[in-house]
Amino acid sequence: MSTKTIFTGCATAIATPMNADGSINYEEFGRLIDYQIENGIDGLVICGTTGESATMTDEEHREVIRYGIERVNHRVPVIAGAGSNDTAYAVELSKEAEKMGADALLQVTPYYNKASQRGLVKHFTTIADAVNIPIVLYNVPSRTGCNIGVDAYIEMSKHPNITAVKEASSNVGTILALSTYTDYDIYSGNDDEALACVALGGKGLISVTSNVAPCEKHEEITLYLDGKREEALEMAKKLYALDKAMFSDVNPIPVKYALGLMGFKAGECRLPLCEPSDDVKAKIKAVMEPLGLVNKIK
Repeated sequence: MSTKTIFTGCATAIATPMNADGSINYEEFGRLIDYQIENGIDGLVICGTTGESATMTDEEHREVIRYGIERVNHRVPVIAGAGSNDTAYAVELSKEAEKMGADALLQVTPYYNKASQRGLVKHFTTIADAVNIPIVLYNVPSRTGCNIGVDAYIEMSKHPNITAVKEASSNVGTILALSTYTDYDIYSGNDDEALACVALGGKGLISVTSNVAPCEKHEEITLYLDGKREEALEMAKKLYALDKAMFSDVNPIPVKYALGLMGFKAGECRLPLCEPSDDVKAKIKAVMEPLGLVNKIK
């Protein structure tokens, strides 16, 4: 494993539990963190998309990162979501996350205002120049309307702090190009494409499904990396319906509902995200029951 590698295997893009009044439930967040680590997860992404960072106040965003880092207490690497469509703000938040003790930073492509490829390079390298910890570039054009092209990826790979990629564009050609032309550590951003990513040279997965199945998702990736490919594929097939159910509505709506079915007090998402329909709820429960996940947490 490279000395710059943040983690190998599966990291959870962890949900942020909320109280009934919409405030952050730190006690339950701590329980969920402990559950993840006790069940073999290889890293945690705090305040990513699944963590609802988009509807947190600045103060909440910082406090959730700080609390998460302290609760993890060096048991696994912590990747702090510190991205923004405002470069100056991303720099400020990234510096603070580094001071708090984050092991790495997740930097999403600028959303809404978007950027040219030249603008993306300038945005990410400006952030990277301001910190001394690794940066994971997060490419998720379905949510941001902005895609990192291969040439921009190659250009940014020259920066010593830009060391990894979370690819969620569903373009396996991009993953193969990155594996061919760069030395990035590549992580799949889509649960159902994780083995394809690893087969093309990836280091693992940043997962939504692992909120509810950390042990199984960790096993899926590590089996493949250990050369037990048929066993890894069997695990992926076993989890496929669960992976799809976690995206049966806008993330993190399904996974927060699923955590509630498990027994965590995850609460609902903040508006404009709302609870899933009865049909989606039934679909999620029907997939979880055969896996023994309903009421698993007492």
